[in-house]
Amino acid sequence: MSTTRSPRAASRAPGIHFSEAAGLRHLHVGGSAIQSAMRLDAPDDLALAYTRAMMAGLLFHPEPRDVTLVGLGGGSLAKYIFRQLPQTRIVALEVDVRVVAAAHRMFQLPLGKRRLRVIVRDGAQYVAAHPASTDIVFLDAFVNHRQAPSIRTDAFYRSARQALRRDGVLVVNYMSDDPGLRAYLRRLAAAFDGRLVCLRAIGEDNVIVFAFADDPGVVTPASLAGRAIALERRHELEFRRFAEGIRPLDRVLVDRRPLLRRSDPARVKAKTR
Repeated sequence: MSTTRSPRAASRAPGIHFSEAAGLRHLHVGGSAIQSAMRLDAPDDLALAYTRAMMAGLLFHPEPRDVTLVGLGGGSLAKYIFRQLPQTRIVALEVDVRVVAAAHRMFQLPLGKRRLRVIVRDGAQYVAAHPASTDIVFLDAFVNHRQAPSIRTDAFYRSARQALRRDGVLVVNYMSDDPGLRAYLRRLAAAFDGRLVCLRAIGEDNVIVFAFADDPGVVTPASLAGRAIALERRHELEFRRFAEGIRPLDRVLVDRRPLLRRSDPARVKAKTR
């Protein structure tokens, strides 16, 4: 979800509507915030900066066998992974069947594919029921401007860690102006033994947090550079910029400093207890 607001609403259903502007089609659920966007001339591209930033999870696990998406929206991540990672199996979880229908009808999400399972179910329940089942969990489930309550609890974060295989990573999209953000991050840090780093989406109020099931060692732009270059050969995404933008996230988050200050040092070590 992006904080950008819709300039012009075009087609409405109860709680869900669409808009188009500047060659983009937008999905809105429960309000004016943009849940998903699609370029009309390039429907499989990642049109929003935060969705591209979420794909920085590949810096830590470049060839996942399985990924789990909690929150479908218009299906941007699902479509991109389906097209660009042909060996990867995808489970996409969405609690609202109307959103699934909108993703298929208005955003060209393919359905009925063997590698892409779209399941209408509460994502928190599914994740808790499938331990050691996935390599990356992408978490992006919002109603208008707020993250779904079921995916910001201590229990969910523990379940998400248990759902990951060895060296797995949880990738979470947060809004930097969410008043509950620091509380969510403390819970996440507790569930993942403080192994967190983060990345701000360029030009948007989104903070992407990466939580590691196992110790990733020292994470620096230099340590990620080779993998970033290799990924840019396969993807038209700015992985070197992502690598340069990765920052530490304080394990206990007790201070009131803004997240991701521009003066933060480039060198990052994922913290452990």
